[in-house]
Amino acid sequence: QVQLVESGGGLVQAGGSLRLSCAASGSILRINSMGWYRQAPGNERELVATVTSTGATNYADSVKGRFTISRDNAKNTVYLQMNSLKPGDTAVYYCNALLTTPTNIWIPYNYWGQGTQVTVSS
Repeated sequence: QVQLVESGGGLVQAGGSLRLSCAASGSILRINSMGWYRQAPGNERELVATVTSTGATNYADSVKGRFTISRDNAKNTVYLQMNSLKPGDTAVYYCNALLTTPTNIWIPYNYWGQGTQVTVSS
């Protein structure tokens, strides 16, 4: 079994910062990429940022220059440093990992965390 456990959400004032963490554990062969998505009430889940095993990153235009994604491959952990937060960043943030397991070695599968609430007050 694979688990993604997130931490670091909370309530912050506009202009503040938060750091999210997500640790993957279980029967993991290889993690291709890890990332963060978010979903605000009434909206679809959207990409925030991703990072590959080699460190290549991708960001949504709305967070470029404010958010930084990083990854510790040895710990199977991904981080999201969020600075200059805006009320529009309020959402549930979900961790994602595209990975293979001993029982599924050829086709990477998407795993999701349970989500962590980020609320930015104006």
